Order: sequence, then C-alpha cells, then structure tokens
Amino acid sequence: MKCIDIIMKKLVELNYVDGIDAKTLSELLDMSRANVSHELNALYKEGKVNKSSGRPVLFFLETTSSLSNPLAQLDQLYENNISLNDAVKQAKAAILYPPNGMNCLILGETGVGKSMFASLMYDYATAMNMKPKGSPFITFNCADYCNNPQLLTSQLFGVKKGAYTGCDVDKEGLIEQANGGILFLDEVHRLPPEGQEALFIFLDSNKFRRLGDSESRTSDVLIIAATTENPDSTLLNTFTRRIPIVITIPALSDRTFEERLYLIKNFFKYESVRLNQEVYVSLNSIRALLSYNCSNNIGQLKNDIQLICAKAYSEFLTNSAKDVRISSRSLPPYIKEGLYKEREHRVLWNTLVGEEIEYFKFSGTSKEGNQIFNTGYNHIYDFIERKLAELKSQSTSDVEIENILDKDISKYFQKHISGVSDELNRKNLLTIVDNDILKCADEVMDFITTHLNRSFTDIYTPFVLHINTLVNRIYNKKTIINPHLSRIKELYPNEFSVALEAKTIIESYINRPIPMDEAGYLTLFLVPEHSLENENTDRVKIILIAHGESTATSIADVANRLLGEDYVIAINAPLDIAPSAILENLKKVVKENASAAGYLLLVDMGSLTTFADVIQKEFNVNIKVISLVSTLHVLEATRKALLGSSLESIYKDVLMVNSYIETHKNALTTTSNNRKMVIITACLTGEGGSVAIKSFLNSTLRYDKNLFEIIPLTCLNKNSFKQEILSIQKENEILFIISSFPVDINLIQYSMNDVFNMSIMNKIQKIVDMRATMLSIPQIIDENIKNIDANKLFNDVITFLKELTDQIKVELSEEITIGLILHLSFVIGRLKNNTPLTDYPHKRIYISDNIDLYNIVKPYFENFCQRYNVDSSDDEICYIINFFLKD
Repeated sequence: MKCIDIIMKKLVELNYVDGIDAKTLSELLDMSRANVSHELNALYKEGKVNKSSGRPVLFFLETTSSLSNPLAQLDQLYENNISLNDAVKQAKAAILYPPNGMNCLILGETGVGKSMFASLMYDYATAMNMKPKGSPFITFNCADYCNNPQLLTSQLFGVKKGAYTGCDVDKEGLIEQANGGILFLDEVHRLPPEGQEALFIFLDSNKFRRLGDSESRTSDVLIIAATTENPDSTLLNTFTRRIPIVITIPALSDRTFEERLYLIKNFFKYESVRLNQEVYVSLNSIRALLSYNCSNNIGQLKNDIQLICAKAYSEFLTNSAKDVRISSRSLPPYIKEGLYKEREHRVLWNTLVGEEIEYFKFSGTSKEGNQIFNTGYNHIYDFIERKLAELKSQSTSDVEIENILDKDISKYFQKHISGVSDELNRKNLLTIVDNDILKCADEVMDFITTHLNRSFTDIYTPFVLHINTLVNRIYNKKTIINPHLSRIKELYPNEFSVALEAKTIIESYINRPIPMDEAGYLTLFLVPEHSLENENTDRVKIILIAHGESTATSIADVANRLLGEDYVIAINAPLDIAPSAILENLKKVVKENASAAGYLLLVDMGSLTTFADVIQKEFNVNIKVISLVSTLHVLEATRKALLGSSLESIYKDVLMVNSYIETHKNALTTTSNNRKMVIITACLTGEGGSVAIKSFLNSTLRYDKNLFEIIPLTCLNKNSFKQEILSIQKENEILFIISSFPVDINLIQYSMNDVFNMSIMNKIQKIVDMRATMLSIPQIIDENIKNIDANKLFNDVITFLKELTDQIKVELSEEITIGLILHLSFVIGRLKNNTPLTDYPHKRIYISDNIDLYNIVKPYFENFCQRYNVDSSDDEICYIINFFLKD
C-alpha cells in the first residue's frame, strides 16, 4: 500500500473531528514528519482532506454526513465561507422567529448566490420544523413581468373568473400556492407601483385579493425578497420598514482567497460527478481562477468552470486528449489574465496551492450531491454527446468536429447558461445607450413578446443596440434602404406586421417618422433562428486584427459575449511577429471561412491596412477595410453582419459609428525635471467643451498637479490646431488627447464620450499612475544610492533600454520597464559602492537555453557598465533576460 493510502486509511480510522497535525500523525504511523506532511498536502490538493489556517496546521476529512444533512448546510456554508458569518446568523434568526418566522430582504450583487441562500434557508426551516416537510418553496423573478403590471399582479395574487377578456376560470396566485411555505421574490425592486402596493398590504396584514375580486383572502407564507439595488432607494426604504431583517451577501471580491479556493475546488469536484470522470486542472489554471476579475461573482465563477470543463470534455470525447484535462493554454483570455497578477499574488498562490504539483485531480461520487454547489443541470454534457454523435454520423472530419464543438459549446453557454442576469445586462447596456433608448427597447420587447407569444431574451442586447443605431440614424437624417424588404414581407408576414407596430412605438418615443425599410430590419430579429438558417444566406465575415498579444481576442470576446454569438474572428498581432506572418495568418482565416458575401477587415493601424488589397487580389473576394477601430466599431459591424446586411451597407454604417479613436504609443522617453506631462482637451464647438472636460477630469482623475497639467484647446481650424499641439510638444511631453474628433497626429487619443461615460477612466488613471511612478524614479535613486548623479543614471538607463529594445525589436510594458529601470539603477549603485551582487541560479543552463538573447544583451550591457567604470557579469545579464522573457 502506498504511503498516501496508509495515511488516508489512518485518518478514516481516527476520524478526528477537530483534525490532527502532521507531527502527531507521523508519530502514530512511525513515518518521517516530512513525508507525512507532503502526502497530507497532496490529499488536500486532491480535495480529499481539509486543513485549518492556523498553527499548527490541522488536517481533517471532508465528511459526507454534513453534505446530506439540511440542518448542517448553513453551518457548513459558514465554516468554509467565513465572510458569511453574519448572514448565516441573521438567516437562522429570521427562520426561528416565533411564531412562523420573519420576512427578510437579501441584498447582494448579481451572482453572489442570493437564490441559493434563500433555498438553504428553506431547508433550515423544514429541518427545524418551522415549516412542514414538503411545504412549498416557490421562486418568482419580478423582472420577468416588470413591464406588464396586470400580468405581474395576477401571477402573485391570482385572478377571479371574468376579471378580463379570456379569463374564464379562477386562478390561484403564487402567494396562495406558497401557503404554509416560503415565497422567494427575486429582483423585488423591479415590482411596478401596482405590485408594490398590493405586496405591502399583504406584508402588513397577511391579506390579499385576487385580481378582479372583492373577497379578501389570507395566506400563511414567509416572504424572502432579494435585490441587487442600493438599499437606500425609495422602494427599498419602504420594504425595510416592513422587513426588519436585511441580510447582505458579500461580493466575491470581498471574500477571502481561501473561500474562493474552496468554491473553485468544489465546483470542479461536482463537474467531475456530473461527468463521471476525473478532472485534471493545472496549477496555473487554479492560479488564474483565483486571481482573474470575476465581475459577476460566484455565478460567473461556476459557469466559467463549467465552460472550461465542457471544452475539456469535448476534447476527451474526440480523442484529442486522453482524459479531461485543463491547462492554462485552454483558458479564455479574460480568465488567463489572472496570471498577469503574479507579482502581487505569488506569495498568496504559494500559501494556498503551493508550486510543487503540476496538476490537481478532482473526483467525486454521486452521493456528494451538496445543494450548495449543485447547479441543477447536466444538459451541456448531454448536448456535447448528442452533437458529437450527429457530426460523426455525417462523416465530419476530426478537425472540423473539434472546431464545430468548440464554437457550439461557447454559443450554448451564451444562450442557456449565461452568468449575466437581465439586470446586470441592462446596467452594462447603460454604459453604451441612453436610459430613454433602453426604456423604449423594453416597451418594444414587451410588445413583441406578447404578440408573438415567444421569448426573445437571446436577442435582447443586439436588439437594444439596433434600436440605438436606428434612432441615431433618424436624428442624423441618414437614409437607409433595405433591398430585401419585399421578400421579408412575403416570407414573414406575421413578424413584419408586429415590426410595423414596433416601429410605431419607437416613433412615439422620438416624435419623428421612421422609414418602412427599418421595419424590414426589425423583422429579422423576430424571425425564429431556424427559419433564417433555412434561408441559407451567406453572411459577411468580420475579421479583427489588432497589435498586441491579446488585444484582438479581448475586443472580440466583448462583442461576441454581448451579442451572444461567437462570430468575430480575431487575429492578434504581437509586436515581435513580422507583418508578413500576420498576413499569412489572415490568408489561412479567409481560406477556412469562405463567404460569398465578402469580408470586413477591422484593423487598428500600420501595415495592417494594406492587407485588404492583397486578399482581394489573391482570393478574388469582396473585402473592405476600416482602420483605427474600437469595440463599438466591432459591435456595430458584427450586429449588422448577423442581420445579413451587405458588405457595402455594413461598411457605411460602421464608418458612421461615433466612437473613440485610440492609437497606441509605448515608447521609452526621457523627461527632465522642469517639464510637465500634459493632457490636452479639445472641442470643435469652442473652448467651453474642452474646459468642461478639464473640469470633469479635475474632479475624477487622481494626479499630481506638480507633475501633470491639463490644457484645454479650441479647434476652429484643424491645421492650426495640429501646429498648436506640436508647439506644446516641444516644451512638454503630451500624455494623451481627449477630444470630440480624431486628430491626425501620432499621440494616444480618447473620445469625449468615453471619458464622460467613465468607460476608459480606469485606463487613463493607470497611464497617469504609471507615468507618475516613472517620474519619481530619479528621486528614488537619489534617496537610496550614495555617491551617484541620480538624473544622469536614470537617463543612462533609459538610453540603454531604448537601444536594447530597438535591437531586440520588442516593446516592454510600463510595469516591466519601471521594474527594469530600478533594478539596473541599483545594480550600478551596488557595484559603485562595492556591494556584492546576487548570483543567478543555474546560470549556465539558463544562458544555454537563451543563448541568442544573451548574445544580444551582453555587448550592450558591457558598454553600459563601462560608463560607470564597473565590470559587467553574466549573473546580471541573466536577470535582464528574465525581465524581457516575463514581458
């Protein structure tokens, strides 16, 4: 028997509830403490044992008794999620309050687990005999009916026969159906006034009336309400006067990393139960999941883990992998970004998951059906198996099967297992469209849902974006022609009739007439997807190419996720890859994505703009190119392509997008102490607009006025305006320009709109912070290095790095640049002051593995050292190489 099995057997025999430390266990087993400690940590990483966070570290079994005992589930939730301590105590108090419990309100962001928490409260109520076993637990999402007050009221309180046309029977409402149990009202802030008033009467008296009925009824039901809104709003103030217990569920970002690791481990364990397969996850994948920006909380974390498990499972089924194995290479870009936090999170990673195990193994049994982590569906894996069988029956090649499955899995998650609620989706959209447009779209959506008797949640976001573009087009008096209008009327008469009514609703909002052609485009949103597929119409392919390691894929990911379709084809153009290689990649993409409708090429700058001519000549296809693109360009292009618009139409509409223009500049520059960093604000309509932007930045941007200056300019003539900028640039370094129009100059530029809607403020703040750090380096050198001219050393290091990066043909990120400047400055300081340097571990092997880079760095570093009459060393060359490889 292996050591690990002996240790596991002993833990089962002892069954110490409070745990046992490695020293005690090693004495009981007569094994070395080091070996026992190593195996216990291995068992912990496999999820078979748990361990305490104090000293000495105690190890204990993950018992299954608490998993199946509803009474223990709230306690178990607290034990492994200490930030929920107050919430669990309040939940128990609400359930146990005599005689039948107390109504309560749960607050928390989307995805924090409010619905799950309410369900656990119900389990606790039945376990404590506060509610009968088998009593109802009913969930109702108020947002589903927020635009139809009469329907919402009838759903909650019931309807009396004859209350309205077509109502020929009495109907119980949810409050009656939940009698003796619990009614969970999610997103309760979305209740319209009619629903609020009736609910408040019920909360005060336990009495209600069915719609159209004069008879008063009662129901013994405990109300648990939940909301994502600020509790200080008018509606929620009214609620809190009637509901004294308010439970707050913290966001994932406010919880400890130990809690997040606990969630990650259990989500993987329960995916392995559903798959009936062991799941192997790499160390870097765990690190990325611990550190990535999971903005939609636990709901997103759960769905992201299931998505990567689903893709790994498809690779296993298609024999591309020997088991269900997840590596960091297969993670979506937004999760992989968690690995970029190595500097601030490395100590934490090593504490939580170590660094000696390459892959973690997760496995579970069907008995471990813990409700806390049970997602309640298994459909994605059934979907993969059915799709695979279908593709194999059609004699599809293995390569095509892999590509099709990968795209279909992503599409499936967008449509069926999205972690983004309607409420969060609305908030995201409000950063793009005005609130009035969203209200108009909601009214139109409610109308078409009612009249076509179908759900249109899948198209909500693209539909809102379409209405926004439509309204802008009308305001700007831009005409549009729909060449397929007659065919649309003929093929889809019912949907076209509803689209005409929708057009009327939009007209009433903007008080302007809308051409009939627009109704044709609206119709395409209303037609069932399979009907459009049967049309077999080819669609314009959207290809995005942008400089950077992941710029294109990141923008494409935003567009694809917003529109619910994996459509944009992204090609990253890293700075160290020759344009010719990027062109070859583009040719490959065009070959693999044939389209008679043509291609729209969206690029950011440089030689990429010339690729369209090459593609057109070589493949004899229709292609157009648009440069200086943004996320809004990509969204508009993709949305129109999905509608089936022509290449010419999409091209014209994308050019009309009122978007920001950004040219990326990341060069090393020297800044003398008497020069300020300048931010220019500009407006075409006079100085008032540029001054307004300056005032807004002064109130929202953190910056040192001794280092930075905001200069407002007026642009009455673009040529003289450009000369004015060049004149300022002679005296000061211009950090970026914020304006209402693009400027033909090689500087970073942002649009006024993106500043005012706060969409780029984090990016701007980061640029300012980084440059402030850069400007402070000479002072840091002066304060910490003796007998040296700080400004001269700083400028010499800058010159050295500029020469070296030009030779290697790379651009370092500002974070790496700052680190390297400080490192080299202190190296010279230590050498000048005869302080020994640190040896580089395994130096000879490292040089051998990176000999080409070593041969480039060595002469430049030797020349740099000669300026200070110190000797260069291979150790320091290795450290410099390491900085470049990190970037």
